[in-house]
Amino acid sequence: MDDMTPDTPVGSVETGETGEPRVPYRLFALKDKDTFLVADAFGDVLGAADGLFHDDTRLLSKLRLLLGNRSPALLSAAVSQDNVFFTSHATNEPLPALGGAAAPHGAIHVERKRFLWDQRLYERLRFVNYSRDMVILPVSLEYDADFHDMFEVRGSKRPGGRGRVLPAEMNGRSVTYAYDGLDGVRRTSIISFSEPPGRLGPQRADFMFMLTPETHFDLYIEVGVEHAHAPTRERWRAAAARARVDMRKRRRRGARLHSSGRLFNDWLEKSRADLALLTTEFATGPYPYAGIPWFSTPFGRDAIITAWQVLWIEPSLAKGVLGYLAEHQAEEVSAFRDSAPGKIMHETRKGEMTALGELPFGRYYGGVDTTPLFVALACAYAERTGDLAFIEGLWEPLLAAIAWIEHFGDSDGDGLIDYARGLDSGLSNQNWKDSEDSVFHEDGKFPDGPIAVVEVQGYAFAAFKGMADLAERRGEPENAERWRAKAEHLRQQVETKFWMEDKGFYAMAVDGHGKPCRVKGSNPGHLLFCGLPSPDRAKKVAETLLSAAFHNGFGVRTLAQGEPRFNPMSYHNGSVWPHDTAICAMGLARYGQRDGVVEMTSGLFETAVHYEMRLPELFCGFPRLPGEPPVAYPVACLPQAWAAGSAFMMLQACLGITIDGWRGEVHLTDPRLPIGIDNLQIDGLRIGAALTDITFEHVGAHVAAHTSKHSQVPILIRR
Repeated sequence: MDDMTPDTPVGSVETGETGEPRVPYRLFALKDKDTFLVADAFGDVLGAADGLFHDDTRLLSKLRLLLGNRSPALLSAAVSQDNVFFTSHATNEPLPALGGAAAPHGAIHVERKRFLWDQRLYERLRFVNYSRDMVILPVSLEYDADFHDMFEVRGSKRPGGRGRVLPAEMNGRSVTYAYDGLDGVRRTSIISFSEPPGRLGPQRADFMFMLTPETHFDLYIEVGVEHAHAPTRERWRAAAARARVDMRKRRRRGARLHSSGRLFNDWLEKSRADLALLTTEFATGPYPYAGIPWFSTPFGRDAIITAWQVLWIEPSLAKGVLGYLAEHQAEEVSAFRDSAPGKIMHETRKGEMTALGELPFGRYYGGVDTTPLFVALACAYAERTGDLAFIEGLWEPLLAAIAWIEHFGDSDGDGLIDYARGLDSGLSNQNWKDSEDSVFHEDGKFPDGPIAVVEVQGYAFAAFKGMADLAERRGEPENAERWRAKAEHLRQQVETKFWMEDKGFYAMAVDGHGKPCRVKGSNPGHLLFCGLPSPDRAKKVAETLLSAAFHNGFGVRTLAQGEPRFNPMSYHNGSVWPHDTAICAMGLARYGQRDGVVEMTSGLFETAVHYEMRLPELFCGFPRLPGEPPVAYPVACLPQAWAAGSAFMMLQACLGITIDGWRGEVHLTDPRLPIGIDNLQIDGLRIGAALTDITFEHVGAHVAAHTSKHSQVPILIRR
């Protein structure tokens, strides 16, 4: 994402007033548009990586529930399958006698249920007395709002200081926080209760509830940026219904998938729900935010790859991504923003620090791969849909983007697409492995720039080829011929400058002196995805990616075991990223490595099972051991858009399915089903104006495919 990789622990250790240590707990995330919440299994916000955020500002840095001045005992916690509700179940520790019988441990059940809707947090606390005695229950909520910028939460220091936090204002059953930022913007956070507390302070509210046997009491809480009516049961239910309907609408985009495997279906459904959760609707269409908590904002590269992962079943996402990025295309040269005319955005932010120019990420263009990926996705979208009308409307941005590739993208004129950041505030590495130590020579030393990483050449190759095809359709034979020549020249450059004959693999990069970084990373798997290598070299790359040095049993490592700087616990130098594995799998499928694709799909599916059907941004690259799960990377985003999209790209690679939108045909190449799956149904697959259903099932040693009886869409199968 960017070189400010998070170092805040996922979980926190707090000491309550009782002196009891709080151990780290897993974090849970909810999101609605530009508002998201991260809290622990209790539902508490304790101020490490957690909080309620809106427009890259933390509006709630603490929200902690206490019963009798102690944290309750946790029973369970989960987010609903559709990602709308978080629910935590807990019970009381022994309570003091307050005018009645002392409640023993386990007498009170506490259900904490919450959701986000329209920039507000809605929460219901339900207390049920299961004892035979009346219980007087002391309930306290601790809260605070620090208004930290997202980059402050991630560890950035602000030498120029911060704005001013105003004194909290209490008003019967609400507390209002306000912050006057250095950017001249006042940000507010308002906490409201359905019941007036017995005591209300700037950081704590105390209640006393009388619970008769086998009865319950509900307390409603809302947190938002604006004042609203007092929380009530009716407001909670109405907002919950709207949130659920909206999520159902987002989840129903595209074709539906169903297999004979219950757990496999759960993986597909959870992946689709995660994509729906992360997708925000703009005027240009749906756009998937990258991930929670660190990257809940539009990123260029992540959105393009996510849209490509689901393009075969849901092309509307690609259309929305392309439209948004075209509107935010660079028009000027800026060293601070790493921009130049035609370049496609890397990320955009709305917080105070970027508004002030303390960091360049308000609208930042420091990604060397985003522009060729943008062009390549547009060409893939056209091939998938035959939607030439949309491409016509996008043609000027595509011309500007391809011009950037041809001119600014090759800064030293060596025929390769390269990068070098404009200022030290930008990203030092500007490919998808953008941590500062991810590109190096075989002696471990970092290369001088400008740096040309190998996968970006593949993206540019695909962009030139795709533009040539589109130019031909538009009646521009000269452009078609020129771009095909560009693609072929780039292919020859890669085969000459990156290929390591002694290692049977492509170098990770070429530095500013023309010297290859003779290191084996997963990068060449992306070359296979783009179809650049010759078949014999592709076979050698595929064999290496499937070897134990790369494939750890769950996925493909970003760096081969045994290479310099290899560390299975690193961000990019030996970890496993599901999206990277999926792209490699599509590359293998393209070159006929069908068994390897099925093996990779099995590994990622089994990883998802260990993570409750939700693939994380990345996990550690330790070798798989019998009976042991994959080792978690402690600060991985969860959910993450291109991790969720990986499920669908892996399935596409297995099925060998491509769709020719120009001819209205489905093409299948040696289709396979994932291990343990006997049949799979695709319903409502849109091809042009037609809808079709396709069933895959085992017939002897092969997988057969057939459409519904009334389908007018032909299927062409190649073994």
